[in-house]
Amino acid sequence: MHDIRTIRENPAAFDAALSRRGAEPLSSRLLEMDEARRAAIHAAETAQAEQNRASKEVGAAKGRGDDAEFERLRALVSDKKAEVAAMMARAKDLDEALTALLLEIPNLPLDEVPEGRDEADNVEIRRWGTPASFDFTPKEHYQLEGVTRGMDFETAAKLSGARFVVLSGATARIHRALAQFMLDTHTEENGLTETWTPVLVREEMMLGTGQLPKFGEDSYQTRDGWWLVPTAEVTLTNIVSGLTVDEDSLPRRYVAHTQCFRSEAGSAGRDTAGMLRQHQFEKVEMVSITHPDASRAELDRMTGCAEGILQKLGLPYRTVVLCTGDMGFGARRTHDIEVWLPGQNCYREISSVSLCGAFQARRMNARFKPGAGGKPEYVHSLNGSGLAVGRCLIAVLENGQQADGSVLLPEALSPWLGGKTRLTAEGALI
Repeated sequence: MHDIRTIRENPAAFDAALSRRGAEPLSSRLLEMDEARRAAIHAAETAQAEQNRASKEVGAAKGRGDDAEFERLRALVSDKKAEVAAMMARAKDLDEALTALLLEIPNLPLDEVPEGRDEADNVEIRRWGTPASFDFTPKEHYQLEGVTRGMDFETAAKLSGARFVVLSGATARIHRALAQFMLDTHTEENGLTETWTPVLVREEMMLGTGQLPKFGEDSYQTRDGWWLVPTAEVTLTNIVSGLTVDEDSLPRRYVAHTQCFRSEAGSAGRDTAGMLRQHQFEKVEMVSITHPDASRAELDRMTGCAEGILQKLGLPYRTVVLCTGDMGFGARRTHDIEVWLPGQNCYREISSVSLCGAFQARRMNARFKPGAGGKPEYVHSLNGSGLAVGRCLIAVLENGQQADGSVLLPEALSPWLGGKTRLTAEGALI
């Protein structure tokens, strides 16, 4: 969420940053609402002061026996009380309207973010690995002989409908091994704290990280009012909601492996084949809570953590900086990592690492106490996939496929697969 005081100080800069994201200028509307709110508060405070003075004079008039003055002052107190209540109610309504509008406005991009309209304007910053050459036409993951027995979309459709999958046997084990490999790498080598969190959260938690109110249709809500998390970003970031932490406790770096749930409301008809885009999937999510001065460097660090997973698995990828028109709602700068999928003959997103600055912290009221003293300041938050487990499974299967329908698995996974390194065409691990 944005600070109305910052908008007051430089409305032109606020509008210019919004325009880079393709959004309409809003400072005039916001400042008009803010002025009306502040005027209502001032009127209420003035009426309250007049009411207090009249209340003091009521007793004095009664003590003097001045009945006419007593009645006049008593009527004035009553009128002022009603006026105060009306002005406070108006101020509250205006404050809620202003807050509601501020909650709908996306974060402002850093000046360094490339300007553009959509993914065509994203800027590649590096590549790693060389896509393998096949002496046969590579297949997509769900077409591989060794996978078809362990990746059942028909049964999943019977159980839950479209965009679900049932994994079994060796395929399910590889999927599990990937998540364990990611968690162990992030905790043992990258210094993240493994965390286990709920997948059902209160509405204010979704509001704090920006999934609500604007994107409610993209998530699932239960009859009891809980929301199913679209990613562990919601729970991990909200660990510090409402807190004022010590500066020396920063950075806080978390990682969690969770089920994630998305309605995919805005993606009808896209990526319906296979398990690339599902309503229920698993992710290993990274979240960092940092000092404002350290957040930009932390973005690069987190990107490196995610890239390191792909390097260990030997999966070719490219990293791009999202342009202003393609960034997510809460981001100031985002790095997307796209893994090579030979079955599709293209790179596809497998991780998105974003710097949110104080945008989420202001919504959550998450601050730190400076070690040198002074007023508490908002922390900065970052989040990123480390990685999407299902998409990593797809990449491992497609990049390791052989002409006979078997799959060579990355050596890095063998400790989590009991030393096994191949998925046979019959669907067995050897």
